Amino acid sequence: MINLYSAHIASLSIHRVGNKSKNEPILLSEEVYQTDDEITPLLKEFFLKPFREKEENYFQFAHDTDLEFHEIFSIASEVFADPSTIHQASKKITQHLYDQSMHPHIKSGEVYIAFFEGLQIDNEKVNGIGIFKSELKQDFLQFSETQNQLEANLQQGVNLNKLDKGCLIFNVKKEEGYKVLSVDSNRYDARYWLESFLGVDPCEDDNFKTKKYLKFCQDFAKEVVLPAEDKKQEVLFMNRAVNHFAKNDSFEESAFMNDVIDNPDLIPEFNNYKNEKAPKYSIQDLTSFPIANTAVTAARKKIKNVINLDTNIQIKLDFINAESADRFVEKGWDEEKQMYYYLVYFNKEEKS
Repeated sequence: MINLYSAHIASLSIHRVGNKSKNEPILLSEEVYQTDDEITPLLKEFFLKPFREKEENYFQFAHDTDLEFHEIFSIASEVFADPSTIHQASKKITQHLYDQSMHPHIKSGEVYIAFFEGLQIDNEKVNGIGIFKSELKQDFLQFSETQNQLEANLQQGVNLNKLDKGCLIFNVKKEEGYKVLSVDSNRYDARYWLESFLGVDPCEDDNFKTKKYLKFCQDFAKEVVLPAEDKKQEVLFMNRAVNHFAKNDSFEESAFMNDVIDNPDLIPEFNNYKNEKAPKYSIQDLTSFPIANTAVTAARKKIKNVINLDTNIQIKLDFINAESADRFVEKGWDEEKQMYYYLVYFNKEEKS
């Protein structure tokens, strides 16, 4: 878990990069940017708000040979050892970003590199490095007054409500490549930011394992449970799966299967599906791990609990109290109409 509200921008450098393949220039500022009490809180919100709103999927720096040869990892290590070097380091980071800006779709933009104090991660306050890029400009009107006349001038600038790209490097777990968070609002060049520039791999932590296993379960429900049974059973299977994760601190696959798979015929199907699909989800040898509650909460929000019928009718099942679907919803076949039906029992209609 992270808490960014108490974070403080100790230093900020601003540069500009163009598209190197188009021979657009790079501009490296000579001095640290001098912030003030008016702009600092606006920039802090601009930089950090996307990370508060995004699911915490951590990355770590990775290199085929050794981390000491990783450009950003090496620069970050130098800065954490001596924060006074942050401005010179920001030039190296920006130059590295410029060198990766070779695809014709990559847009020019401003690069902001900040040294943060007071970032909180897993209840520990640490320093961090933020690397942010603004690319898309928006039109806005600037007004000026001359005598008794108001003039409107069209200008372009950065929208402080939307950060295009950014990452936070936390000064923790250095031996594993630090913990890194990333945001990227513009998906046309995803490899450029995460792979070419940052050079990171997903952290295979508890959050990663929980998220991947639940995604595996969701696809199993869709590809196996739904064809074998029906939409109702698909929804109920995922409800039991998510509830199992929610009520346990640790995951044990045998206990999970006993609790979640109520149809014995699906047990060999589940095992076969895992043997075949496990590499896709990076869960080949995953049979036990601590459960990350944040990943469970995020998964619950994404799972659909609606049965869409071809008669333009929807049946929404309560994902929290799904046992009601077992007790009060029945599926059948009407011989006269040659159609399936759902029979729903209730005592009274709830007032909205």
